[in-house]
Amino acid sequence: MTEAANRVVRLRSRPVGMVKHDDFEVVDEPIPEPGEGEFRVKVEYVSLDPAMRGWISPGKSYVPPVPIDAVMRSFAAGYVDKSNHPDFQPGDAVAGMLSVQHYAVSRGERCYKVDPSKAPLPRWIGGLGMPGQTAYFGLLEIGKPKPGETVVVAAASGAVGSLVGQIAKIKGCRAVGIAGGPEKCRYVVEELGFDACIDYKAGNLAEDLKAACPDGIDVYFENVGGEILDAVLARMNMFGRIPVCGLISAYNSTEPVPGPTNFRSILVNRLTVRGFIVFDFADRMAEANEQLGNWHAEGKLKMREDVREGGVDAFTDVLNLLYTGGNFGKLVLKL
Repeated sequence: MTEAANRVVRLRSRPVGMVKHDDFEVVDEPIPEPGEGEFRVKVEYVSLDPAMRGWISPGKSYVPPVPIDAVMRSFAAGYVDKSNHPDFQPGDAVAGMLSVQHYAVSRGERCYKVDPSKAPLPRWIGGLGMPGQTAYFGLLEIGKPKPGETVVVAAASGAVGSLVGQIAKIKGCRAVGIAGGPEKCRYVVEELGFDACIDYKAGNLAEDLKAACPDGIDVYFENVGGEILDAVLARMNMFGRIPVCGLISAYNSTEPVPGPTNFRSILVNRLTVRGFIVFDFADRMAEANEQLGNWHAEGKLKMREDVREGGVDAFTDVLNLLYTGGNFGKLVLKL
C-alpha cells in the first residue's frame, strides 16, 4: 500500500547532555517527487551511529552541523521506487546518506547500489557499509598491525569494534576487546573469535588489561576515551599506534572533558596517535567494500545487527541506546 505522507524527523534544538524528545519533531510531509536526474528511495532501515551526537552539536567538527529545522542526517538503506536517473531503476536496493525519513530523493551522491541476495539490507549500513569501512581503514592504514602484535579495541561488541578485532585476527594478531558486561564479552570471544575480552564494568580494568595483554599493547583502536584510554596508555608498547575513531564517553558531556591523565605515555613510548574519519579514504571505498565482502563471503567476518522497531517515532529513544550501552551490535532502526 502506498503511503499518503512522508514521515520525517527534523532537528528543532541543539541538545544539552543526552538527546531529548523535544530536540526533534516527527512530522508528516508531502512525499517528494524526483526531478530530472534524481530518484526516490523508500527507506526501510536507518543507521544509528555515535557520530550523530556530534552532527547535531554547534561545535566545530569534520562536517557542518545539521541545520535547525532540517531533516536529521543519517545513513540508510531501502529500495528505489521512482527514478529519473539512468543508473538507478525502480526495485534497485541502495544505501547511502538518505536521512531519517520514509522517502528520500537523491541524485546519486553518497548513494550506491547493494545486493540484498548476498547480505541482509541492514548489513549494508553496518559491517558492509560505513562501520566496516571505518574498521578497515582505521586499523590497516593507521594502526598498521603486524603479525604477532597485540591489538586492543574498545566497544568491541559494537559495529566498528567487532570488525577491528576480526580483521586483526585475519592479519595474524592477538585481538583483545573491551566491552560492557559478561554477555557482550562472551560474544566477542566465543562468537567473534577474539583472544580475550575485558568487562570494563567489572571494576578491575587495569588489572584485567595487564592479564589479557602480558606483552603490552601495540595497537589500540580508540572508540571510547576517558578512563579506558588512560588504562590502555599505561600498557602501550614502544612505537605503538592509536587510531582515534571516536570518544563516545564524552559525547553527551555538558562540561569540558579533561584530557588523558596518562598523556606522558605518548612521549615516553613514542606513540603515534591519529584521529580520522572514514571519508579521509573516500577515493578507496571500492577497495574496502571488495575486501570486506570477500572476507564476509568466506566466513571470516561475522556481523551482528541490533534492529529496533518503532519507525521514525522511536528515533530519539533508540539513538540514546548508543550512549548508555543499551545496544548489542550495529544499531539499526526499522521504518
